[in-house]
Amino acid sequence: MEQSSLSDVTVDLSAPTIPSYIAIEGPIGIGKTTLAKRLAQSFNYETLLEEAEENPFLERFYLDRRANALPTQLYFLFQRIRKLQDLRQGDIFQQVRISDFLIDKDPLFAQVTLDDDEYRLYQNVYDNIITDLPKPDLVIYLQAPTETLYDRVQRRGTAIERPIKQSYLQQLNDAYTQFFYHYDDTPLLIVNTAEINLAEGDLDYDNLVKYILQTKSGRHYYNPHPIAQAAAS
Repeated sequence: MEQSSLSDVTVDLSAPTIPSYIAIEGPIGIGKTTLAKRLAQSFNYETLLEEAEENPFLERFYLDRRANALPTQLYFLFQRIRKLQDLRQGDIFQQVRISDFLIDKDPLFAQVTLDDDEYRLYQNVYDNIITDLPKPDLVIYLQAPTETLYDRVQRRGTAIERPIKQSYLQQLNDAYTQFFYHYDDTPLLIVNTAEINLAEGDLDYDNLVKYILQTKSGRHYYNPHPIAQAAAS
């Protein structure tokens, strides 16, 4: 039996309770990619990452959202579609993946950033190519207050993200909340990350892994507090 040991939990990689395809979502600064990489290491899964730094329009978008929203959005859409099509064409018995994006939420950014004419164009493109793509077995939605997101974006100090304003993060945060309020296409785990550190806190991370292994179908909420972490330190 193959196992992977964490600091406080042992993951049985042969257990049928582990979803074979997990998608992690949430607004900018929430820690999607960091958690995706950590879970991939724990479960011995491959990663399917967005790689936002490859988008040649992104830096221009943050400097002038109005002028660069459409090419930025279309680049991300085609990039995500290509990755998911590659996943679909692979061996379905070998598809164990952790991704840091959910293609279904792609129009969310478009609604926030595009004007009406651009959005109609984008939606036409989206509707014609978003077909027959693999669905996650579990979606993990990471959430936090906008002030927390802004602080995390500032602290990680990525040059391309310096122009991001808190008002933009608020728009995105509100859009994510609305989207996942209605989302029911797959099992969903909503995780409040306001008071925990999933990037560095081993106990916080281990407790989340335990909760993931217990998540079956439907909608679930994980609202932890850092009490146990403080008591252990």
